[in-house]
Amino acid sequence: MRSILRASWLLAVLVAGFGLSGCGYNNIQTLDEQTKSAWSEVLNQYQRRADLIPNLVNTVKGYAQQEQAVLIGVTEARAKATSIKVDANNPESLKQFQQAQGQLSGALSRLLVVSENYPQLKSDQNFRDLQVQLEGTENRITVARNRYIQSVQDYNTTIRQFPVNLTAKMFGAQIKPNFAVENEAQIAKPPAVDFSAPAKPAG
Repeated sequence: MRSILRASWLLAVLVAGFGLSGCGYNNIQTLDEQTKSAWSEVLNQYQRRADLIPNLVNTVKGYAQQEQAVLIGVTEARAKATSIKVDANNPESLKQFQQAQGQLSGALSRLLVVSENYPQLKSDQNFRDLQVQLEGTENRITVARNRYIQSVQDYNTTIRQFPVNLTAKMFGAQIKPNFAVENEAQIAKPPAVDFSAPAKPAG
């Protein structure tokens, strides 16, 4: 009798397993993990950028102390961006994170524009190295964000489809918010780094 009950229990587990797989449960879990991994990479690249900023600001300060407004703007924008505890599943939290990162991008762009007025700064090797690192990081941010956007789109599309939507509803899988379209151009555009014009020696 016990062997029969055990066999019946195993059969029920197998049927349930195949049923969940057929209804998309496993696919939901896979896509959810992919979005988490993609989001972690987004955060890693934004943190990489934040880590570059103190050295960049200090280098500019050494040649352009009179640009206090721009330097303070970058420092404050960095502080705000790094202080936000973002929840990627909360639309309002994600929006605030986007806005803060967009403000930081704008502040960095203004800093690089100001640097054009200081030939000695432009010729400083440390500054040029930091510019190259910043440009590379901005490109990585764009790639990471695009991958995250795609992973969220794949997840959201999947849990809306029948019969997966029934499974999603049963297990509480929710539509994930994504980067807002209106902020796309603002926070995806990296600060310009131009090495085409050689630095002129200070007069």
